[in-house]
Amino acid sequence: MVSRADLSGKAAFIQGGSRGIGAAIARRLAADGAAVALTYINAADKAQALVSEIEAAGGRALALKADSADAVALKNAIRHAVERLGRLDILVNNAGVLALAPLDEFSLDDFDRTLAVNVRSVFVATQEAARHMNDGGRVINIGSTNAERMPFPGGGPYAMSKSALVGLTRGLARDLGPRGITVNNVQPGPVDTDMNPDSGEFAQTLKEMMPLNRYGHADEIAGFVSYLASAEAGYITGASLSIDGGFSA
Repeated sequence: MVSRADLSGKAAFIQGGSRGIGAAIARRLAADGAAVALTYINAADKAQALVSEIEAAGGRALALKADSADAVALKNAIRHAVERLGRLDILVNNAGVLALAPLDEFSLDDFDRTLAVNVRSVFVATQEAARHMNDGGRVINIGSTNAERMPFPGGGPYAMSKSALVGLTRGLARDLGPRGITVNNVQPGPVDTDMNPDSGEFAQTLKEMMPLNRYGHADEIAGFVSYLASAEAGYITGASLSIDGGFSA
């Protein structure tokens, strides 16, 4: 029998939780007993369908519209989630954008939004969540194996944003450690999602870079996140942990 984390009585906020890895994390945390709040930008139908799915399985969930690049909207979403759920124990910073372009064509607008969503929103959400989070809570950032290895051109700003999370995670772990709040950074490799299907244009090339020769599954990332959210992971903090099929080996 597979052991599952016991998150009963906990409340989680997931920014970027309506699809892909974020949706898998919401399902898993809810299945392990946590009430979950998740944000979305445009995919209201998917977000509401996920809430209905979780509730039908006996869980508690709510969806909140908030662009992670908008600091005010993100802070308000966290406050609203705390009001509705009554507490906050787990923050998952999953929102992310990926812009790829040759260096001489990469726009400053794309560069700025990459930083706003992939880095600044993590700081904003963690700062606000810490004001409400119970001692002994968990902050889990979703980074990328590209912090360690960017194997093709055009991805410099994305790789930079994910590398920034490594340092930010370490610093935040120092800030929140005295309260028993752990802060960790999960670094997935290629994962089969709508945005990056394992049958996509670059899929075979990426698979050849991995010893396991396959894409990851969103449920595998979610299981790792659930473990980090559990009591068993209470001595892990400030860590950047790869789950990438050996992509960065």
